[in-house]
Amino acid sequence: MDENKAQEEIYSQVVRAGKRTYFFDVRATRADDYYLTITESKKFFNEDGSSHYKKHKIFLYKEDFVKFKDAFGEAIRFIEDKKGAYVHEEQSKDPTVSAKEKTSNDEFTDVSFEDI
Repeated sequence: MDENKAQEEIYSQVVRAGKRTYFFDVRATRADDYYLTITESKKFFNEDGSSHYKKHKIFLYKEDFVKFKDAFGEAIRFIEDKKGAYVHEEQSKDPTVSAKEKTSNDEFTDVSFEDI
């Protein structure tokens, strides 16, 4: 089997988030099983103006998927319960959107116009 098979990329998803970029890559092992790598890449600038990237990588194997997914979901729910749900990036950049609109954008008021 080809030695590069251990690093073969099967699927990739990129999430750009401000100064950070996250890469979700599905790769194949030598035994042709799949695993997930999650990479955080952040750009830093040197004093001379040049730049470099720092990367942090997590390898996640199938036998850990359920535990990881459960813990990740619980951590997200904890943050949302304590600090509220996330704000859409487009809304957070728009200075005309009030703080109330940013946090309650998913609310909908049903108005009946039959009485008008």
